[in-house]
Amino acid sequence: MSKQKFDIIQSTCLPIEIDNCNTDLIIPARYLASTTRDPKFFGDAFMHDLRYDAEGKPMPDFVMNQPAYSEAPRKGVHEIIIGGQNWGSGSSREHAAWAIAGYGVRVVISSSFADIHRNNLLNCFVLPVVVSREFQQELFQTVKDNPKAEVKVDVPNQTVTNLTTGRSEQFPINSYKKYCLMNAYDDIDFLLSNTSKIEEYEKEINCKWR
Repeated sequence: MSKQKFDIIQSTCLPIEIDNCNTDLIIPARYLASTTRDPKFFGDAFMHDLRYDAEGKPMPDFVMNQPAYSEAPRKGVHEIIIGGQNWGSGSSREHAAWAIAGYGVRVVISSSFADIHRNNLLNCFVLPVVVSREFQQELFQTVKDNPKAEVKVDVPNQTVTNLTTGRSEQFPINSYKKYCLMNAYDDIDFLLSNTSKIEEYEKEINCKWR
């Protein structure tokens, strides 16, 4: 996973309009036996069985293989996925979050997420953004009409904006996870950043028990 500070993310979007897209679709179970943590390995496995047939040939009907979406016009990657409702249902495999992060995605927008998968995304520095079903459908339609349309996710202000229509919604995020994302901290980084406070607290406790 890539530790990048989160501020404002503006990108074209990859629309994966599949409700109840489960973790077995996001990354097939056979990849779970791998011992590597190579982001490219898992990024290549992202949505593999919908992207390729049994002979490894791209399936042209799947959105990731369609010319309009197969290459992002900026940065070479869509940093935002618009997913169907109940994104990440099924098993709790963390590999699904690794695959999304490995593909270069930084934000997944949906009207709802499976709880464990949502937490796995956050731990892999991918922001799950919950919007209304109406706004989700608007985003799908905007990107369908214009694959080059961009969406802006403002993490400090917790807003997501359809830059085509100008419409925005606020999204919730745990204050601790927000702080960690904005500082590129995982849980260990957060503890290390507070080393002096922890040491001072331990001194106070030791003094009280003497």
